[in-house]
Amino acid sequence: MTRIAFIGLGNMGGPMAANLLKAGHALRVFDLVPGAVAAAVAQGGVAATSARDALEGADVVISMLPASRHVEALYLGEQGILDAIPANALVIDCSTIAPAVAKKVSEAVTARGMAMLDAPVSGGTAGAAAGTLTFIVGGAEEALERARPLLGAMGRNIFHVGGSGAGQVAKLCNNMALGVIMAVTGEALALGAAHGLDPAVLSQMMAVSTGRSWATEVCNPWPGVLENAPASRGYTGGFGNDLMLKDLGLAAEAAMGVGAAIPLGELARNLYALNSKAGRGGLDFSSVIKLAAPGE
Repeated sequence: MTRIAFIGLGNMGGPMAANLLKAGHALRVFDLVPGAVAAAVAQGGVAATSARDALEGADVVISMLPASRHVEALYLGEQGILDAIPANALVIDCSTIAPAVAKKVSEAVTARGMAMLDAPVSGGTAGAAAGTLTFIVGGAEEALERARPLLGAMGRNIFHVGGSGAGQVAKLCNNMALGVIMAVTGEALALGAAHGLDPAVLSQMMAVSTGRSWATEVCNPWPGVLENAPASRGYTGGFGNDLMLKDLGLAAEAAMGVGAAIPLGELARNLYALNSKAGRGGLDFSSVIKLAAPGE
């Protein structure tokens, strides 16, 4: 049994913490939303009164937060936890943030003699609940070996892609591709529907043809095609449009940092920005289809 401080119990962090509890680990949990803490406590977690309080006796600290500023504030801010993390604890940040921020935080943690991994995830809320996430890990191999049993309780695949910050770079590459694929899949379905095709049949054909993707098979953007997809429940409960917009913005920053050209990534970022301005920022990112098919 590992004693874990788990900070951030949102749509992804909550199910991840639940799977660690199911695996028999002891969790002290904290989130700014009382209901999220209560849900974790109902599954066996112990409520902490603050992020610092969650650190009591921790062997491992896991954070899952929305953006770079939240991670930097948690560890390095005026009320940050850096100086309160127990000696020899392993720190794992599963948030998707700017690679530069991941490196900055990691350097501060390692300067105190502790190990840190940036381990953003792929697989969405369904993967978080099912314990089938993919972890994309940056950091030292020795630290990853310590983390493997915990990551294995929350996910199915673990990829070590390089040193500190590399996990974030790889995650941004993945999400940029996903954002582009979802947008063009929505356009394709809207085009077919405009010509009188049944979007469900079109999706089934694409799913076994060269246009197949996660967007056609798991998170289809057309309502009613897949019963469990966010599109079939009013685009709720999935990966938010504004989170995709954030990730595409981070990808653009990363590209500028090395002089890389990402014209499709930039175009996708603009599409999700338009979708957000249309009032769908809090809906699943598959709602971007509404730019091509407003009635759906």
